[in-house]
Amino acid sequence: MSTVKKILVIDDSPTERYVLVDLLTRNGYEVVTATNGEEGIDKARNEHPDLILMDVVMPGLNGYQATRTLTRDDATRNIPIIVCTSKGQETDKIWGLRQGALDYLTKPVDGDELLMKIAAL
Repeated sequence: MSTVKKILVIDDSPTERYVLVDLLTRNGYEVVTATNGEEGIDKARNEHPDLILMDVVMPGLNGYQATRTLTRDDATRNIPIIVCTSKGQETDKIWGLRQGALDYLTKPVDGDELLMKIAAL
């Protein structure tokens, strides 16, 4: 049984946020959102989510930079991060995982695949 209850969605696209929030809340998760990397880092520190879904292409700090910051901070290093991005190249995926992400999904995110990955945490 997954111990994930609260999920932080960090994405600058209102549409992507809506789709993920809708999917996750319908499946019983509490969802907190942030619209950029800086806000995401603040919310991760304050909200202590069980999981972070991280977009890559955002204004300001991109998702790779935010992931690196979170995985190197004692307060947030134990929160798993799944990168959800339109950047689908193998090199993007390798780079995302190198920054400390647990997993990497390409947009449009497959809802069933995402839910399975969350359940497996």
